[in-house]
Amino acid sequence: MNIEVCFTPQAYNLFHKPNTVVVVIDVLRATSAIVTAFYNGVEKMIPIASIDEATEYKKQGFMVAAERNGEVVSGFDLGNSPFGYMNNKVKGKTIAITTTNGTQAIEAAKQADKVIIGSFLNLDSVIDFIKNENKDVLFLCAGWKNKFNLEDTLFAGAVAEPLIYKYGFDSSCDSTIAAMELYNNAKHDLFKFLANSSHRNRLAKLDLERDIKYCLTPNQCPVIPVLEGKFLVKAN
Repeated sequence: MNIEVCFTPQAYNLFHKPNTVVVVIDVLRATSAIVTAFYNGVEKMIPIASIDEATEYKKQGFMVAAERNGEVVSGFDLGNSPFGYMNNKVKGKTIAITTTNGTQAIEAAKQADKVIIGSFLNLDSVIDFIKNENKDVLFLCAGWKNKFNLEDTLFAGAVAEPLIYKYGFDSSCDSTIAAMELYNNAKHDLFKFLANSSHRNRLAKLDLERDIKYCLTPNQCPVIPVLEGKFLVKAN
């Protein structure tokens, strides 16, 4: 089984191939919010690309989360802060969600054989899921508006390393090697390593340091959201 890392959704078509598990990653904060939502009892989520689509779902009576540039879009119920999903009001609900980067990555990968959602919050669960699938793996980093970012790449490295060194996966992809090297440099203090990163600073200016610390803390939500049709659901 081979592992590759795609740094931005724009490059996805260069990597796409059949019989592959795609792990969509948007550590700060969309995939962390999605994982948190399922851990707190959300029934389904509908990832959508545009605000126009979000508006249509709102008109249909859905609870809708919409975020752009780190902030909740005016008129919608939620954004992409994980803390917004830590309450009973989301339990049993189907929530439509659109974000600046994460749902764009899901949209790019929607024709893949299997798409799952990854974050540091479900790190070990992602590793366990992949090792049992017996398929090639592509880590799709959401990045920032189709540009590279550090935090998503760190997560790809954190998962790739045990898959390769403990479970016999292989990689001939330089991007995977780079992701593992970055993770090994960062793993003792992810928060400090990201001190000068663009998105951490972008969120810090919005007074979201608490979100950042939470999103970088491993294994708080041992669930795997998986894409089935247009819905994200919790894997069995």
